[in-house]
Amino acid sequence: MPTDIETQPLLMLDLAGLTPDQEERELLRHPAVGGLILFSRNYQEPEQLHQLVRAVRAERQELLIAVDQEGGRVQRFRTEFTRLPPMATLGRYHDRDPQGALQAADLLGELMADELRAFDLDISFAPVLDLDHGNSSVIGDRSFHADPRQVVALAGAFIDGMTRAGMAATGKHFPGHGHVAADSHLELPEDPRDRDALEADLAPFRALAGRLEGIMPAHVRYPAVAPEPAGFSAHWLGRVLRGECGYRGVIFSDDLAMAGAAVAGDYPSRAEAALGAGCDMVLVCNDRPGAVAVLEWLEGRRFDTRVPAAGLRGRARAPMDLSRRRQAGDVADLLLKDA
Repeated sequence: MPTDIETQPLLMLDLAGLTPDQEERELLRHPAVGGLILFSRNYQEPEQLHQLVRAVRAERQELLIAVDQEGGRVQRFRTEFTRLPPMATLGRYHDRDPQGALQAADLLGELMADELRAFDLDISFAPVLDLDHGNSSVIGDRSFHADPRQVVALAGAFIDGMTRAGMAATGKHFPGHGHVAADSHLELPEDPRDRDALEADLAPFRALAGRLEGIMPAHVRYPAVAPEPAGFSAHWLGRVLRGECGYRGVIFSDDLAMAGAAVAGDYPSRAEAALGAGCDMVLVCNDRPGAVAVLEWLEGRRFDTRVPAAGLRGRARAPMDLSRRRQAGDVADLLLKDA
């Protein structure tokens, strides 16, 4: 294989603990690594997080550092962070008071992003744009609402708040994970609906495509539309997302270590399928040998027309106004009572 081709930074991986060890520091310096995702095991308290991020930046200043900090049950950092409500509470609030709910979504989006940007973290993989069909336990109250119009309104307000805090937004899980009961962490779900029936699920992604800088597809197969799961499908990522929806941002694979990705083969095969279908960065989490296998496979390979994920690095921002921060905290507390 040619060795004079520049290796592209197309892999996002994880760390085992509270600080990177020597092996992990070497991995972070690998030119195929473009991002790092943090989990609850990587957080103990604020000063430790500052030190962790500084250690990572000392190895590669340009790395994209991400976390899942949606709110509700998907909030990796909790101690001394505001406890965020599940997004379904905003949907129920919107049913009662649309304007109040939009203001609350804006405040919570800004608060979530502001707290992370204070530690030089770049993105939270949020917001969830899946519809709540009442079928999916893995989505459930992570969804804003069952009505796509309300999802668009609330997610749009949440994105406004994130933007104000200097954070790019990533919508997930394209084209919609909310109709399947199976958990793609454990198996490959199949959604049997045809394209017409999927239009409501697609609506939030279509409406917000111009405001999202990241999108993550689902490890879900829609056999009436395409044979491959969405994250491995050129039809879904190329024809529908890039073509019909006009999306121009970064496409992140969902974690290739999830059981829903195993249909594509071993880890290099999974990465090849995702990148070949149109993903711009692939995630391999909680499986160090798998991540190393992808790194070795990426060396000396070239994928044209990738959207650089480094463009999602956090922006300069003024810290959230204290009065708005207090207001956002009050909103979070109030909505948690409805969780």
